[in-house]
Amino acid sequence: MSDDKLLHIQELLESAAANLKTANSLMRDLTGVVDTDRERNVSRAIHAGASADGKVVEGIFDGQNMLDSDGQGYPVPANYASKSKLVEGDGMKLTITDEGKFIYKQIAPIPRKTVVGVLIQEDGQYKVLAEGKVYRVLLASVTFYRAEVGDQVTILLPDEGEAAWGAIDAVIPKHVAETAAKATLTGRSKDADGELSPTVEA
Repeated sequence: MSDDKLLHIQELLESAAANLKTANSLMRDLTGVVDTDRERNVSRAIHAGASADGKVVEGIFDGQNMLDSDGQGYPVPANYASKSKLVEGDGMKLTITDEGKFIYKQIAPIPRKTVVGVLIQEDGQYKVLAEGKVYRVLLASVTFYRAEVGDQVTILLPDEGEAAWGAIDAVIPKHVAETAAKATLTGRSKDADGELSPTVEA
C-alpha cells in the first residue's frame, strides 16, 4: 500500500474522530448525560428512533383510503385492509419511513356488527346486498375468500351510523346455505300445514 493511501486513511480517521467528539459534545449539551457509554446508547436510540418513526400521520379508514384531519387521502393496500378486516371509520396510523416506505396500523377499531348478505355485481363492482341495502366490498376481499356472485357472505359494518363499505368476514359455504334455506322452507311449510289443518280434539 502506498504512503499516499496510508496518509489519506489516517486523515479520514482523524476527521471521523473529530466529528465523533463534536457529536458527543453536542449530545452531552442536549441530554445532560456525561457517562460515555450512556452517551453512545442515547445516540443510538435517537438515530434508531428517527429512522424507525419517520413521519407519522393518523386518520380514519373510509373503506379504501385513510383520511387525515385535513382530508388528505392515503391509499391503504387492499390486501392489508382485507386481511385486517378494516371497517369504515376505524382509526389508523401511517408511518412514512425515511426510505419512503408506508406502514399502516389499525389503532382504534370502532364497534362493529356482523350482517349476512348476498354477493352481487353491479356497475362492474362487487357489492353485498344485506338488510335491504347495498355495500361496496374490496375486490381483494372477494378474491381472498374466493367468493362468487350469489354466495352468502357475512360482512362487518360500523355498529352505528351509515356506511358505504362493508368488510367481508366470511363466506358461507353453499351447502350450508342451501341446507339452512331448505330447513327454513320446510319449517314454513309445516307451519302452513298446521294452520290449514288444525288438530281437532274429540
